[in-house]
Amino acid sequence: MKKKILIRIGSLRHGGAEKVLVTFLKNLPEDKYEIDLLLNLYSGKYLAEVPSWINVLYLNKGEMITTNRLQDIPTKAFRVIYQKVLKTFSSLLYQFILKDKKYDIEFAAIHGFRDEILNSPQKSSKKIIWIHNDLKKTELYNYTDDEFRKFFGFDKIMVISEKIQHDFETLAKTEEEKNKIVRIYNPLDTEEILNKSECGSGKSEDEVPVFISVGTIFPQKGFDRLLRVHKRLLEEGFKHKIQILGDGYDFENIKKLQKELGVTETSTLFGFTDNPYPSIKNAYFYILSSRYEGFPTVLFEAITLKKKIISTDVSGVREMLDNGKLGLIVENSEDGIYDGMKKALEEPESFDQYSENLEHYEIPFNLDHSVSRIMEIIDHL
Repeated sequence: MKKKILIRIGSLRHGGAEKVLVTFLKNLPEDKYEIDLLLNLYSGKYLAEVPSWINVLYLNKGEMITTNRLQDIPTKAFRVIYQKVLKTFSSLLYQFILKDKKYDIEFAAIHGFRDEILNSPQKSSKKIIWIHNDLKKTELYNYTDDEFRKFFGFDKIMVISEKIQHDFETLAKTEEEKNKIVRIYNPLDTEEILNKSECGSGKSEDEVPVFISVGTIFPQKGFDRLLRVHKRLLEEGFKHKIQILGDGYDFENIKKLQKELGVTETSTLFGFTDNPYPSIKNAYFYILSSRYEGFPTVLFEAITLKKKIISTDVSGVREMLDNGKLGLIVENSEDGIYDGMKKALEEPESFDQYSENLEHYEIPFNLDHSVSRIMEIIDHL
């Protein structure tokens, strides 16, 4: 008999967690499980990639509203209130949206759905959560120990890096709680990355070094820091270009900053693209300017494409870059980014060792292995 699984996530917009979830779903055998994927908002670039055998349900439809324009406020307010009501009175959600279906497993695909899954009226279902972010001491998250402890209400806590695993293990009070924590590398498809990287045009025509960065345009990603460092280096006579690929609620602010700094000629904001891999492949350097991360998926993609990497020292980076053998890890600050980029421009030969190490590096983030591990958890609960 097929296990009935409910998976919850906000939408399938272009974030790392969303991409990872869809990659996981695409690699599941379709005859083994019955899956309902419940979205708060039916939108996102990855919707089209969800396998047809998965039943997609939603609370609201349409694009995410990231502005406060007068004409958008009624729709925005309705969505917020509607979702709040269904979160507070979860029995209404299960009765009217999920049609009283009984689930064997309820799965929060991101940490933000912790309370929704733990407050499910279906007390007999087994509950799993997937933690993609470092929830301790960041500008966006600052979970107290008491808040962290609530995650132990799940039967399994899937974490994606050693750092996050350590944070949870430190707060586990019993062996049983410790056994709930399992580290699983994100399922990512190296073959797909390599194949898609061949789809674009040939080598970049730029005569100056190009630094590329890919990610959702949130303050977390530090694109403001990247542009300010770019300006500083240009003023010092270091010719180079910046490319930023991605979209998000901070896009207009970054665009505004780009104009204020007077770097519109030397930096490009491309918005979201379905296939960033040819651009990554053709750039000189990949740069991660993030203020914080959980386990930055995009670095895995840059490693797969054997790029020269500069990254701020955020959660997951030391693990991914083999403690600095595969790329330059810099202090998590504007000065750190500046030092790393200046080194790349002044001493490009210092990156040759990283390239050499990448040539002989075997990636431990195996797609089949990750999918099998998650299926194992589901099957044994």
